[in-house]
Amino acid sequence: MKVLTLLAPRLWALRNGFVFGGRRSLTKTGSLFIMAVGFWVVIYAIFYRVLSYFQAVEDFGDLLAYKLLSMVFLTFFGLLIFSNVLVALNTFFLSQDLGTIHATPVSIGELFTARFLETLLESSWMVLLFGVPVLTAYGLVYEASALYYLGLVSVMIPYLILAAAVGIMLTMLFVQIFPAQRTRDILLLLSILVTILLFFLFRFTRPERLVDPNAFSNVITYFRALSTPASPYLPSSWACEAVWPLLKSSTTSSSFYQGFLWMTAMASVVVSAFVAFLIYPEGWSKSQETRRLVVGRFISEGQRPRKGHRSQILALMGKDLKFFFRDNTQWSQLLLIFALIVLYLYNYSVLPLEMARMPTFYLQNLIAFLNVGLAGFVLASIGVRFVFTAISGEGFSFWIMQSAPLTIRRLLWSKFFFYLVPLLVLGLILTIASNELLHVDPLMRWLAPLTIFAMVFGVTALGIGMGAAFPNFKAENLTQVATGFGGLLYMILAMGFIALVIVLEAGPIYTLFMAQVHHHALSHLQWLYIGGSFLLAVLVNAAAIWLPMRYGIRKLAAYEQ
Repeated sequence: MKVLTLLAPRLWALRNGFVFGGRRSLTKTGSLFIMAVGFWVVIYAIFYRVLSYFQAVEDFGDLLAYKLLSMVFLTFFGLLIFSNVLVALNTFFLSQDLGTIHATPVSIGELFTARFLETLLESSWMVLLFGVPVLTAYGLVYEASALYYLGLVSVMIPYLILAAAVGIMLTMLFVQIFPAQRTRDILLLLSILVTILLFFLFRFTRPERLVDPNAFSNVITYFRALSTPASPYLPSSWACEAVWPLLKSSTTSSSFYQGFLWMTAMASVVVSAFVAFLIYPEGWSKSQETRRLVVGRFISEGQRPRKGHRSQILALMGKDLKFFFRDNTQWSQLLLIFALIVLYLYNYSVLPLEMARMPTFYLQNLIAFLNVGLAGFVLASIGVRFVFTAISGEGFSFWIMQSAPLTIRRLLWSKFFFYLVPLLVLGLILTIASNELLHVDPLMRWLAPLTIFAMVFGVTALGIGMGAAFPNFKAENLTQVATGFGGLLYMILAMGFIALVIVLEAGPIYTLFMAQVHHHALSHLQWLYIGGSFLLAVLVNAAAIWLPMRYGIRKLAAYEQ
């Protein structure tokens, strides 16, 4: 009963959000549901198309689908362990209610059970978001029976439990070595480095060759590359071996691996509980000894005298620059962005344009134009992590900004200019370098960077404005801010803005390009159409700057902490 009591606050918060949240809560829930369904549809369509293509490949189709399923389970298991480690740090060591709970007559076993369930549920939603459409696509492509879907439930439950138990045990061992706050920073840095390494290893092995037998010297080499077995000691391999026979309506080998998963999962729960009994009290005590008050740091830095000749905006930008490089959870992600740039440009360098049916001259410029939208999407994805969270990153020290002789307008514009420059540099690097690799026409060589240059202003303003309209100064991790309702709304608006600019420029650019190719002059009506379309694109960019900033200033000025 005490376990249910410990879980009750989370359940009450969820219930109250629906019952007393009012119209805003219903709107937020409905919007998230629509976005989730749309995401599922996109993932399902991609995997359904890929699996249907694999089935059309004679002799090797099932083997390709099996290898893809194995990669999916392996990726999910790695992400689940890392997610459980981060969530367990909060639920077992850094949660603010732990001090009150430990002062009550609650045993370690009851607390472990409640926090284990909480960690399991909070860290497993990702598999539901990504896994359901993927596994559904497998079932529909292979026309699996109802036994397949029942088997999925029997496989996924111990699969999730096993990942949670491993993640919690790793968390408790890490806290014994490092302080809880430092553990999170170290894990984040290591995860970024490992992610970069995996990106490079995966991309430089050129996995697209697996669907191109001509890339191998003979059929035997190709078959050997596909039939390389996965490690039999990984739970992801057990899950794959349990699910794959169900697609063929076979239960013999599936039952064995399902039973193996359940026994291992239950054993891992027992072992993690035993580890908690041994080392959790000492680890929690260490986490309290190293906890520091973040507000004090901001006060001491924020009240440092400034030179009189420096403007407030420059002073605020200097403060943000110092905090950015002092927080290793922020600057370490620059490594990931660097890896993203390298892989982004590498993909363009290995494009097999000569194998396409379309003439290379047309295809190069078409890809260069589409690259503008793709680069905008990359910038928006980076913006939701850095730009959108800029206001929320002030944390509890936001009251200093409210009490200082500083207007909200000036604060937001200082954030805008601080993030504008690096996003401009990144956008221009992605666009200009990819155009050089594609050897595009001079028309696209100039138009693509100019378009990105203009769009960066809108993407940055959207991030600052929406971040000011949906602040979360109490978030323990800025990732929670980026993945909240405001972050999702920002991504939707940013994608809509980028798509609208691309649509407005598509017609004029095509007209100019075809006139250049066929060496004919444009009529006055065509020039009017081109000028009107580009003028509309300029107005859309101006609106994307002015409207979000104005909305954010008004909402943040009315905010009461």
